[in-house]
Amino acid sequence: MSRTIRREGAPEPLFWQVWAASRVLLAVVLMVVIVRDRRRFSDALGNWDVQHYLTVARDGYANPQEMAFFPGLPAVLRLVAQVGVPMWLAGALFALACSALAAWALYRMGGLVPAALWLVAPTAVFTVVGYTEAPFCAAAFWAWERARRGHWFAAALLATVACSFRVSGLFLVGALVVLALVGDGPEGGRRRRPSRQPLQAWWMVLPAAALVAFSWYLHSLTGSWTAWFDAQKAGWGRGVHTPRESFEATWRAAQTVAWPDRPRVAWVFRAELVAMATGLATTLACLVRKRWASAAYVAVMLVAFGTSVWWMSISRAVLLWFPLFLLVGELAARADRQRDFWRGTVVRAAVVCVFVACIIADVVWAWLYFHGDWAS
Repeated sequence: MSRTIRREGAPEPLFWQVWAASRVLLAVVLMVVIVRDRRRFSDALGNWDVQHYLTVARDGYANPQEMAFFPGLPAVLRLVAQVGVPMWLAGALFALACSALAAWALYRMGGLVPAALWLVAPTAVFTVVGYTEAPFCAAAFWAWERARRGHWFAAALLATVACSFRVSGLFLVGALVVLALVGDGPEGGRRRRPSRQPLQAWWMVLPAAALVAFSWYLHSLTGSWTAWFDAQKAGWGRGVHTPRESFEATWRAAQTVAWPDRPRVAWVFRAELVAMATGLATTLACLVRKRWASAAYVAVMLVAFGTSVWWMSISRAVLLWFPLFLLVGELAARADRQRDFWRGTVVRAAVVCVFVACIIADVVWAWLYFHGDWAS
């Protein structure tokens, strides 16, 4: 089940079959929604934040609220538009290509199971539309893969690319510094601990400089060093709150009585509760395995989400948590090595159940997004 062989070089054919099947599944949902609701492709693919990225690509940061979005994806959309490709379509095609790159990086780090699970994750629909999840994951996962192999300059360049797409690049940079300083525990179940490379942490100056440059640019437009935070607060209420206040607001939002005309929204907020629990479990598992860098990467995101006005978009952030997918891959590999037949069978069954649940949630989430409902 673990399919951990042939990680070097190009992925095995089965990898591409899984990638294609996961994309076809989302395409089928898209076609059903378009036919059923008589929607245009551009409308189904261009919901929610896609419109913000298109606006930035067309008009720049003329609207201060759009400063909540990093410039990497709008720059790509604007560039591709020069050759006549509609920007909404360019975003989808770019995400499609990046989803393959991100899954490939997971395949190299953990085999087929982590890559396949990421491709059918509940919010995988955001890896085929003009959102930043797929390009960020492609750059961030490869940055981590290169750093684990000791190629720190390449890791720094890839992390710089990741920082151009979303603020999560800041968390990636911090985790890479931790990786250089204290390592990330035994890899892939091996007892040997990777050598630490403290001096390589200096390479992280490059991606940090990209974040500073974006802040500097926004300052030149607004005269404020907090322009990004101000835009987040004005548009999405992302001010700083206590964890208790954030949890209580999320719990209230997860009740259907809070959305009398849109009961599906409550279910999405319930998914945020599940996503937070998943993140906490992932962090704890990494700490138990002394994977300090992986734990830091996930934990700092949970702190950021858990101190906002409420828990929002955590279910999408799960896509960024490569430690989670690698842990499931290791669980599957452990089942293959299990000498106890019944114990191995139970582990395999658990992994299969996770895949089935993810595929079902993947279809439901894709329907929500393509239909135009709130999807985190």
